[in-house]
Amino acid sequence: MKEHIVYKVLPGSIAEELEVEPGDVLVSVNDHAIEDIFDYHFYTNEEYLTVVVRKPNGEEWELEIEKEYEDDLGIEFENGLMDHYKSCHNKCIFCFIDQMPKGMRETLYFKDDDSRLSFLQGNYVTLTNMKEHDLERIIEYKLGPINVSVQTMNPELRCKMLNNRFAGDALKKLDRLYEAGIPMNGQIVLCKGVNDGAELDRSIRELIKYMPVMESVSIVPVGLSKYREGLYPLEPFNKEDAEQVIDMIEGYQKQCMEEWDTHFVHASDEWYLLAERELPAEDNYDGYLQLENGVGMLRLLRDEFAEALSQTKESDVEKGAYHVTIATGLLAAPTLQELAENFMEKFPQAEITVVPIVNHFFGEMITVSGLLTGQDLIAQLKDKDLGEKLLLPCNLIRSEERDFLDDVKLEDLEKTLQVPIDIVKSSGQDLVSCLIRRKEYE
Repeated sequence: MKEHIVYKVLPGSIAEELEVEPGDVLVSVNDHAIEDIFDYHFYTNEEYLTVVVRKPNGEEWELEIEKEYEDDLGIEFENGLMDHYKSCHNKCIFCFIDQMPKGMRETLYFKDDDSRLSFLQGNYVTLTNMKEHDLERIIEYKLGPINVSVQTMNPELRCKMLNNRFAGDALKKLDRLYEAGIPMNGQIVLCKGVNDGAELDRSIRELIKYMPVMESVSIVPVGLSKYREGLYPLEPFNKEDAEQVIDMIEGYQKQCMEEWDTHFVHASDEWYLLAERELPAEDNYDGYLQLENGVGMLRLLRDEFAEALSQTKESDVEKGAYHVTIATGLLAAPTLQELAENFMEKFPQAEITVVPIVNHFFGEMITVSGLLTGQDLIAQLKDKDLGEKLLLPCNLIRSEERDFLDDVKLEDLEKTLQVPIDIVKSSGQDLVSCLIRRKEYE
């Protein structure tokens, strides 16, 4: 039986009142042994509980608890999953982890394929790692949404793309989840000449059959770094490719809107930028269900920024001239340049410079800001007049460690560039707030 050691007890919680302490071991809840965090939440969501904990001296305490149905006990465990993370056993032809250089921190090379993380953190899973026991618990506990890395609905092609002879059969689990009414989202990483064209058309048609239980599907282009030696040969998409992908998706969106009143399948922002087409309006994103996959991120940023800027008054911005620099990836740079110009038009005292950072670390085909490194920022910003502060998007750094993918510390970047750095959250409102001159810069 697994032992779950209490890592933290929240102040004022039920657990603190009952004198549960860090170092205690959770033994059972209502006579049920706890496998992981799913079991824990499922069995503690009751009004009457009998919880057994074992103290460090070996003494077991039986705690009888009466509470509101969904009240939390206030216990945190060192491992948020309360179990080992399940690693991926596939060898996908498009896997970005296989395209990373050696010598980076160990955690960056871990490939997860754990259905529990799909529910808890929104991770996408291939279903190849999902055992019958896992599937039964998802259905019993009604866990959702489950986010699925589909890639293709052609079973034979899926085996090839994932380099797993069971990958095609794993698609049958979609049927089980659909029949049980477990909400799902899908993702297709599109690889040129592999699962695009007629194969993409087939995949979308077959995924539509799972509506409305499957709520959305995103189509994203494969990311190709410069470290692909010995890997499956893949080519980048061009403008014509992007136009064809968008045309196919928008055709299915029209059909889905007529039948289901939802667009269902979505192209990520990269396709529209590559095709040099205007981003769809907010209503086309169905509430931004696929935002974490870069679907609608730039549209949302634009709309939020416009709303926040319209509400910003002359009195909110200092009168004196000032200069701010924004550094970002090549993908978002044109949008941020447009927003900067809108801000400067309303507040001429502001000079905002947008610097697109070329990703030399992973290769110039990687254009998203989240894969920029500290060393690329230093190399391309160190000789520039950055003004009074530098703005960086929050997806560049790990929030707790405050460092970049290459382990350059945020504080070291500040010292090297000799400029204060503001980390901008993903909202347009926060960007406007960071562009307003603060009194400490007077």
